[in-house]
Amino acid sequence: MSALKYWIWLSSAEGVSVRARAELIRRFGDAESAFFAPAGSFAATEGISPAEAAVLEKRELGRVSEILGDCEAQGLSVVTMQDALYPKRLKAIWAPPPVLYVKGRLPQLDDEAAIAVVGTRSASPYGIKMARQIAGEICRCGGMVVSGLTNGVDAAAATGALYADGVCIGVLGTAHEQQESELSYDVCQRGALVSEYAPGTRSLKSFFRDRNRISAGLSVGTVAIEAPEKSGTLLFVAEALEQGREIFAVPGNADASGCRGTNQLLKDGATPVTCGWDVMREFAARYPNKVKRSAEPVPAADRSAAAALPPRGDSPEKNPEDAKKEIDKKNGAEYIDLRDQLASLSETQLKIVSAIDKEPTHIDDIVERTGLGAATVLTQLTVMTVRGVVRRVPGNRVALNVQRR
Repeated sequence: MSALKYWIWLSSAEGVSVRARAELIRRFGDAESAFFAPAGSFAATEGISPAEAAVLEKRELGRVSEILGDCEAQGLSVVTMQDALYPKRLKAIWAPPPVLYVKGRLPQLDDEAAIAVVGTRSASPYGIKMARQIAGEICRCGGMVVSGLTNGVDAAAATGALYADGVCIGVLGTAHEQQESELSYDVCQRGALVSEYAPGTRSLKSFFRDRNRISAGLSVGTVAIEAPEKSGTLLFVAEALEQGREIFAVPGNADASGCRGTNQLLKDGATPVTCGWDVMREFAARYPNKVKRSAEPVPAADRSAAAALPPRGDSPEKNPEDAKKEIDKKNGAEYIDLRDQLASLSETQLKIVSAIDKEPTHIDDIVERTGLGAATVLTQLTVMTVRGVVRRVPGNRVALNVQRR
């Protein structure tokens, strides 16, 4: 705790840039040494502005206890640059974050072929489909996916990883409490959400640009799927290139404005890819015990979900044309309107369905009743939500799609 409070001080100092924080660590070695640096040291450090030096000179520790309390309340762990869990590849970038606030389980990323999948928010159905498909195949081939979780390609990639029962690391451009969604909850069950911002930090537009360096830093490669000529995706790729990461791009229609950026990347030397193995084969030699070509086909649920996704958003909308038919059951009390889908469910999915009450049921209760792992329950619920068998409701609950007479 004695050293941790200084790391939190440095990570939460308002108005201090990521570069300034990195310069302090480079000069003093760690946050505690920086905190006790002689007066005037901050102003004399290259890369730190007078305004930033003035903030740091206050050496305020008042918010530390509040931040730690918020971390406990939100279920966040605090990983500093001195911790073994802090990825070495992230520590090596030009401005590594002093602290990662983590929800979920952060794997030993230095041992993993983590791939950032990025693209436009205004993705076409083709872009959404390719993001889901490639992300799922990356996971089935032994990799994991890094995503910003924003609408469009990023969210589709995260969902594709979950469908494949893979691991996704979500990198936030805000404090955790400002990113609460079904997708972020799902990602936590299979991987982790990370943010460099302490709870209570006010969000700024620059945070989303700063996030790029972390997402690229956690990854060994970047796949760009649909990007206009001037877009955040190309800024991300530029950051990844500066870090020496491998760059891949999915070809798009030559006359589509949303593909001009990615098509230009291909002209500039990015590796063209059309499936997840095209990406992972480049890392097979580096991770021989993990990366291998998957013979498993893309599940039908993945294909149908990708085709049904709207161009925007991180969750599918119900199709208003889906007919709801009343299906007779014994006692005539309840009617599940998707008998055909239920008949095609796997044994695991049927076990989950049987654990859902007439009223919306909390996911934790389903895990307890079925005896299945939380990750398995979450993945199968996601598949069945897309297929229309169940629906998500507020409060981490799910309900069967039923009708009553």
